[in-house]
Amino acid sequence: MELVGSLSLVIDLGLGQPLEHALRSAVIAERIGTLLSMNSVDRSDTFYVTLLRFVGCTAAAHEMAEVMGDEIAARSWLTPVFTGRLDEMPQAVREHVAVGEHPEHRERIIAEYLDGLGRLHGTGAAQCEVAQLLAARLGLRPSVQQALGQVFERWDGFGVPRALKAEQIAMSVQVAQLAQNAELCFRQAGTSGATEVIRSRAGSAHDPMLVDLFCKHVDDLLDDLGGDAWDQAMAAEPGAALQISGSEIDLAASAFADFADIKSPYTVGHSRGVAALAARAAEDAGLPEQDVSDVRRAALVHDVGRAGVPARIWDKAGPLTANEWERVRLHAYYTRRALARCGLGAIADIASHHHERLDGSGYPSGNTTRHLPLSAHLLAAADAFHAMTEPRPHRPALAPDYAAAELRRASFEGALHGGAVAAVLSAAGQTRGRSRATRPQGLTEREIEVIRLLARGCTDRQIADELIVSERTAHHHVEHIFSKLGVSTRAAATVLALQHGLLTEPTIG
Repeated sequence: MELVGSLSLVIDLGLGQPLEHALRSAVIAERIGTLLSMNSVDRSDTFYVTLLRFVGCTAAAHEMAEVMGDEIAARSWLTPVFTGRLDEMPQAVREHVAVGEHPEHRERIIAEYLDGLGRLHGTGAAQCEVAQLLAARLGLRPSVQQALGQVFERWDGFGVPRALKAEQIAMSVQVAQLAQNAELCFRQAGTSGATEVIRSRAGSAHDPMLVDLFCKHVDDLLDDLGGDAWDQAMAAEPGAALQISGSEIDLAASAFADFADIKSPYTVGHSRGVAALAARAAEDAGLPEQDVSDVRRAALVHDVGRAGVPARIWDKAGPLTANEWERVRLHAYYTRRALARCGLGAIADIASHHHERLDGSGYPSGNTTRHLPLSAHLLAAADAFHAMTEPRPHRPALAPDYAAAELRRASFEGALHGGAVAAVLSAAGQTRGRSRATRPQGLTEREIEVIRLLARGCTDRQIADELIVSERTAHHHVEHIFSKLGVSTRAAATVLALQHGLLTEPTIG
């Protein structure tokens, strides 16, 4: 439960909502489930669906940024109306978009914005598929996974991706939607405001029966939500608490990694690559097996705070402004904040310091890291090296020997730990003879080439140009890949490719 709770915090950030929005919503959902006399398993499903309803949000961030600019700022006012009455979203757009522009110019911008939102309806399928894949790795029941494929459906049948209607939608999803809308409205307008908004959505967004139940018991449902949301949610979890151990922790950590990295086509596979490099370096440095495991897991979760920074900043080709750079620096703080209470102990501590430096020149705190164990220094060095050898929107991938020289310079100047740098560079130079990734579901070498380009956000036309084939041939390759993997979206194919190590290229020192 604590891992899911931590993940819910960065989901909140990705939606532009205050921290603990999902935790408070889960408490409301559990109270509604009790009023409905749901059994403990169904209430547990509802609880986790509420926490993870938007866990696929990073899968659509790149596309949303192209329409919205700062997709997090836009989501902050779109989320409260997303499952509202059909007239609420256009009204919200008019209240927030192009304010202060000349009327004629403003109308054109609003029309283009609404058209862009229409095109984004297709991202609902991607977000649902990714949510289901990540939930499986978090060890959640198949019933939760199935429900997460319905979180954008609506009672009136105007939802996505399958236009399900009324009782076709899982009760866990219906309660989660109502609980989250109630929390949003209660925070903005109090009990009376929440009651008014929820009542107005009866028969459109919500089952009238659920709305009547909510309005009848609203005081009890929304009582005492101003306390410690983390403790309240932990205490409210119905049934036996979700427990994972051993290899299940590694699988859950990989879900954190992919959640963070698919935020941008430029970071896909970054956390897994850092984890592999840092773990090899820890082995080469002679650390105990538990420390090797800790640094690998810490590397998998270290960038989860990326979700709280707009995609347009991660994807920006030009220099960052001072304000944009400050927002980038915040991602390390967000990671620290999300992992602070999740019970990971040493793993959380290692992950939280990946951008701090020995001489205090790092971020977010600017503290020296001399007190930290070698495993933390290994992660910092591995993260820096791997990032330099990956392409970014403002530069191509740097040659490994150049990245190695930069790491040695940072060590010489006292920013990075000399022993950690040596171990990372040694590990980076020992990958030449490693076996190639396995090919799941009979994927061919050419299809693996295609899926790597898909993961970087390439269109059929761009794939065709890169591989020197026709656009039709590229499209057929994509269709075959989707068919073999059993998915229908690029984002879901990317997550499965990450899971099977298909996007990790050897790093040569």
